[in-house]
Amino acid sequence: MWLRDNCQCSQCVNQDTKQRNVDTFQLREEDLKVVDFKETEDKLHVNWSDGHESQHPLSYLSCWFKGAYAEEFGKDHMIRLWDSSIETHPPSVPYNQFFVDHGWEAIGELTKKIRIHGFCFITDAPVYPESTEDLLKRLGPIRNTHYGGFYDFTPDLAMADTAYTNLALPAHTDTTYFTEPAGLQAFHCLSHEPAPGEALEEGESLGGESLLVDGFKAAVTLRRENPWAFKTLAQVELPWHASGNVGISISPDKVYPVIEQEEGGHLKRIRWNNDDRGAVNPYDAKNWYAAARVWNEILRRKENEYWFKLEPGKIVIFNNWRVLHGRSAFKGIRRICGAYIPYDDFVSCYRVTNTPGGRVAGRSYNNRKRMGYGRGKNYKEITEAPKQEAPAIEQS
Repeated sequence: MWLRDNCQCSQCVNQDTKQRNVDTFQLREEDLKVVDFKETEDKLHVNWSDGHESQHPLSYLSCWFKGAYAEEFGKDHMIRLWDSSIETHPPSVPYNQFFVDHGWEAIGELTKKIRIHGFCFITDAPVYPESTEDLLKRLGPIRNTHYGGFYDFTPDLAMADTAYTNLALPAHTDTTYFTEPAGLQAFHCLSHEPAPGEALEEGESLGGESLLVDGFKAAVTLRRENPWAFKTLAQVELPWHASGNVGISISPDKVYPVIEQEEGGHLKRIRWNNDDRGAVNPYDAKNWYAAARVWNEILRRKENEYWFKLEPGKIVIFNNWRVLHGRSAFKGIRRICGAYIPYDDFVSCYRVTNTPGGRVAGRSYNNRKRMGYGRGKNYKEITEAPKQEAPAIEQS
């Protein structure tokens, strides 16, 4: 039944849409019998009792057997964890590369670097919101939220959120209060000037340095140094919310932990913004606060913080499921534009531009896991970290 249902011939799969043409439930397993089969160089051909000959590329079949791997499809690039030393070689792609041969190679390079490092700069970009928006739309549709779609703002509290101020922001992820938080986030500083009548002292800067922290690196460190705290933040589920704007109160479909994992311990997503966190369940509070304090200390370690100045012409795009961002306080008037891109659209763009022959489905079969860790060194660090005594705290 499985072979018949998954025949890849043009009768069974629309070769234009890649959708199944067969009504699976018109097939009766008890009536299906293999009459004959043969294997050619690249396909398995099966003749069935209903008169149909099914065709199965061997590379397709190989993806479904334990330990098998179809070389032609490849796998998603392995994630590389990083710390503050990445400042010497941050990933980047020049803006002009997006206009060479329709820019597909540049888009592939950009999304590959975001896949690997969790972020990438686009350098020498035009200092216009329109060109920034056009470029971001090449990665996927811009996600509309209660903030709108493509944003272009100054610190004027146009929305009731600290992002619309000039205050310092600690490392956090955005939209923790959505069931599916924003996938990619982009910032482009269009201008930053002193406010009218504002004078700077000699040697004084306007401030506003940007901060990135690899949340997966922090989670791996937490798991290695304090498995109890890691387990607590991965298991205790919290309410998240956005309630500052009139007529708007957003919360996810359910409660979620700070550290979300795939099956087998693969890291899936970091959901961390203390400002948008609801109340911890009182029965979990003592343990959660202790674990969160350890997590917060790791996030704020100097060796984990990558600080840089976001300047006109320099766009940063990062994976909001992995990389936390923040900023230092600033003076003057700073104009920032950017947008959110849904996660699925980022993954689609990455795989389409980085999979040989566009065989995205085959790559998905190879991966088996969406965008979590593969079973490499990093996977072992998470699942096989040395055991360590839990802190002297009452555990529920």
